[in-house]
Amino acid sequence: MFSTLDVDLRPGSGVGMFEIGSSLWAVLDLLRRLQHIFPQVDVKYDPDTSISTPIILHIRPHLDLLFSGKNQRLHTICLRKLRDQHPPLLLRYKDTVLSSTEEVLRRISISRTFGPTYPGDDLRYPGLWFSFDEDGIVENMKAGHAEDRTQEVKRVFISQKGNDGKNRDALDEVIECPIMNGDIARAILKVHDGIILYFYPPSSQPIHIRIGETTAQDLNLDLGPPLRVHYKDDERMIIHSTSAQGAEPGYFYNYFQHGLDFLLSGSSHIVKKIIVHTNIPGSPLFQRYKRCNWEIEGKPEDDEDVPKNATDTPPRKRFYDRFETISHFLSPHESPPSMLLDRTAEEDDVTLPSSNTRLHGYDGIILEVSESSQVVAVMLF
Repeated sequence: MFSTLDVDLRPGSGVGMFEIGSSLWAVLDLLRRLQHIFPQVDVKYDPDTSISTPIILHIRPHLDLLFSGKNQRLHTICLRKLRDQHPPLLLRYKDTVLSSTEEVLRRISISRTFGPTYPGDDLRYPGLWFSFDEDGIVENMKAGHAEDRTQEVKRVFISQKGNDGKNRDALDEVIECPIMNGDIARAILKVHDGIILYFYPPSSQPIHIRIGETTAQDLNLDLGPPLRVHYKDDERMIIHSTSAQGAEPGYFYNYFQHGLDFLLSGSSHIVKKIIVHTNIPGSPLFQRYKRCNWEIEGKPEDDEDVPKNATDTPPRKRFYDRFETISHFLSPHESPPSMLLDRTAEEDDVTLPSSNTRLHGYDGIILEVSESSQVVAVMLF
């Protein structure tokens, strides 16, 4: 026996517990905690360009959630298989039941509830539209059939309203909305210095976290307590150290909800290293951290490297740029040697199609790079 999935429809805003503008990390974290309601979730993406192309969560049988490619924000919600009984779906709009096991959603009931709209194969309203076909392709539909008052709705779409009130393109990024408040909008990485965090809404004061200066107490005041404190006990990298002494004891502040880690000194409690995560689908660390929209700030090799129409002052490279581009930006003359890292080496029951990454070290910064030349994480030290 399946419990009824009872959801309310909010045009331009969301459906049930799903809100337009939510982060992919937050939605997947919610679904993980609600496996008894949503037992089967498929993540669909383009493996060749997963860092910057849209992602779809297919929640069987009723929901498809489309997330924007770069900011990984919930862009469009699709309700489908309204009559499927596994589980039954009850769809409400304000005080009206639109669809249930007893109520079939038809063209005429939409017009009665939402009023008139422009003619077409679909019924479209700001932030909401109703489709009468299963797969999104309307083939050879006659005008008379399209205007059939008893025509049954097959799918319902909810998306953000544009500034002009119209529905937005599926490849557009999500416009800033209240659910983003408190999230990091972008992070500027400054080699040998630290990181500057800019938050939603834009009126929020940025936070500058400096290596060698910012303390654990500062982090607690500025970012709140971390979701996890992890004490550093892996000494395997000491073999590569030029120092005869062992590594200083330390601990990590893990801010999974911001895509950030901070390594702090065990004695002075001052930030020693900063790690930012890109949350790339298919990578070993996918969904452990929210995507941090990072940009590496640097200086060009000479004046000829600055295009006349450049808008970045100083120049920056972003998380979706390929490794080769970022590497040349950090070291124009030669690329440094790399080390192989297997993220699943300690996980006997975990297998991934691409579990290996490479660590490329530069002056004050390390890039962790996937086999497809996407930067998975960046460390400042």
